[in-house]
Amino acid sequence: MTPLAAPAADPSVSLDFQALADRVIGGTPLTAEEARAVLQTPDEQVLDLMAAAYRVRRHFFGRSVQLYFLMNAKSGLCPEDCGYCSQSKVSDAEIPRYNLLNREQLMAGAAAAAERQAKTYCIVISARGPSEREIAAVEELVPEIKQKYGLDICASMGLLTAEQAQRLAACGVNRINHNLNTGESHYEKICTTHTYADRVDTLKAARGAGLELCSGGIIGMGEGPQDIVDMALDLRELGVESIPVNFLNAIDGTPLGGQEEVTANYCLKVLAMFRLVNPDRELRIAGGREIRLRSLQPLGLYAANSIFVGDYLTTKGQAPQADYDMIRDLGFEVTMSTEVGSPCSNGEHKHDDHEH
Repeated sequence: MTPLAAPAADPSVSLDFQALADRVIGGTPLTAEEARAVLQTPDEQVLDLMAAAYRVRRHFFGRSVQLYFLMNAKSGLCPEDCGYCSQSKVSDAEIPRYNLLNREQLMAGAAAAAERQAKTYCIVISARGPSEREIAAVEELVPEIKQKYGLDICASMGLLTAEQAQRLAACGVNRINHNLNTGESHYEKICTTHTYADRVDTLKAARGAGLELCSGGIIGMGEGPQDIVDMALDLRELGVESIPVNFLNAIDGTPLGGQEEVTANYCLKVLAMFRLVNPDRELRIAGGREIRLRSLQPLGLYAANSIFVGDYLTTKGQAPQADYDMIRDLGFEVTMSTEVGSPCSNGEHKHDDHEH
């Protein structure tokens, strides 16, 4: 399949990438028009764009890379109809389907996260929202994981009520993941069983409980550049601490299984745009990076400062050693803490004993 090229550049919009970097470092936010223009950067200017994104990344995060480890704690069996997801009710993809893993399995995942130098252990369940049994299991398990391994916990459990979010915060969960996935105007084209507003409400419930927010999207679902820009701006408005950018892995058996691919260069432009729009937020290259960025993966870390190490929910990632080698070859270093929003002195990351 021939990858889709980036949108054609608008000749009426000309960007000085280094001037943009200066502005956002100085606290002046990128406009929607400028963000669209970043996505329309001609391919021959991508390295110039990435150099500007790297100046911003280096200012706030230095040479640090934070690792995350995913555990698919409950697979398949989801009543939602998200078109990209192999675990949805409309998917015929051949994937494992199981209810919530037991304590021993989830503790083994925590051990693997610690062994792979991850700071954050991501516990993910496939569901519209968590059952009482699932909330109770997390409440029991999280304190033990944190005491034994010192990991931060990010829980991705679907739509949450304010009361559920408060219970998760009380047991020691640090952060809630709930992706916006795409821009609001495009959302009904990928899901009809819940709305974009439902997702925003979950993020607001988590914030109200004092939890940090992890929310991003999936690139390559037939959206236009404005949809991606709208999502980036909404994430900025919500003040999310961590933004995972996924690239669609068009899985056979899902409604989007035949979706045309985006180019590696376009993926880099998307990462650069997210960095410039959300300069002091943790930016993670998430699912699909191996198959969409391919040999350009290292360049992605000039904008992003975080990756998942290991496999994703129902798809394979590259070998952890390949990630460690990539980070080392770039002259970067794995860090066990991230100070969101704290400029680095002389380009070096500021270390602390916990994540902000």
